[in-house]
Amino acid sequence: MPHRSFLHPSGPVPATPKDKAKVTYRDAGVDIDTGNALVEAIGPLAASTRRTGVLGALGGFGGLFDLKACGFTDPVLVAATDGVGTKLKLAIETGIHDGIGLDLVAMNVNDIVVQGAEPLFFLDYFAAGKLDLGVATAVVGSIAKGCKEAGCALIGGETAEMPGLYAPGDYDLAGFAVGAVERDQLLPRNDIAAGDVILALPSSGVHANGFSLVRRIVEGAGLRWNDPAPFAREATLGEVLLTPTRIYVRQILETIRRTGAVKALAHITGGGLTDNIPRVLPQALAAEIDLAAFALPPVFAWLMREARLAQDEMLRTFNCGIGMILIVGPQDAERVLQALDEDAKMIGTIGERGRGAPIRYAGAFARSAL
Repeated sequence: MPHRSFLHPSGPVPATPKDKAKVTYRDAGVDIDTGNALVEAIGPLAASTRRTGVLGALGGFGGLFDLKACGFTDPVLVAATDGVGTKLKLAIETGIHDGIGLDLVAMNVNDIVVQGAEPLFFLDYFAAGKLDLGVATAVVGSIAKGCKEAGCALIGGETAEMPGLYAPGDYDLAGFAVGAVERDQLLPRNDIAAGDVILALPSSGVHANGFSLVRRIVEGAGLRWNDPAPFAREATLGEVLLTPTRIYVRQILETIRRTGAVKALAHITGGGLTDNIPRVLPQALAAEIDLAAFALPPVFAWLMREARLAQDEMLRTFNCGIGMILIVGPQDAERVLQALDEDAKMIGTIGERGRGAPIRYAGAFARSAL
């Protein structure tokens, strides 16, 4: 239909009063120029993560990746999405933003590697009421650092400025990762059996789960984030608790390739050992964990004592010093430990479940000195 003049029912549309000011998008709280400045700032950061398979650069409507270029013959894609929980609130309150992106990457790529998959690319979502260029650049810079550590490319993302939705200074984060594994190398394997051995890799700290309880405990103790940590007096409480989540990708993939002996992996996140190990076990089997086989790190011992948490609650809330679990045959345990090339430990075995729970604990924590 051709355009035509639209008339007010009673005649021409009234003119806008001369004293009524014009309103721009910036007046409404969204600064496109600041958003563009952020894209300019993070371009080199994203470029530094480039790897085989990446096509194009930031700025397109979608990120491009050539799976064939990576040499897969019968690949299965593995996808994950996650955030960092209320650990983000601690980063905001302390003004320490240069590690939270590592947490974001870790929470995603660690979930991918437990399927035996190699993380290939990552996208992030950053939202705030008002975009702070310095904060956003620090966060995305730490995301890029995490991507390089994991060997995946930062190929895109979204920055959203949404006035009125977030309190001043607040922001939110989410991450999305995709990896691939050859179909015949998917984990967990179907040959997990009673008598298999459970190996554990240490965490770097609280990682990114349980922080709603952590914040409640710290508040109840009358402490501030800039106070010396009661369990690590060389640093502040905030600095210690913000220690980034460990990224296990390269170490795990190398161990899988060198030994061919890893039957299953479990990333110890929300739900702790209690909820995460059973996720990779056949219905008829149970994990039997010897709590005396590993020391409860000082940060967890302090949290447990300060909140008077029962041992079962600790094990279902925090990682308790263990960030990644490997299940291997008993004949392979020693060479897998050697391949891991660090302080990995045997902490239990796989047994018949019967009518019991899918995880059983023996003994009590061997607590480290406070």
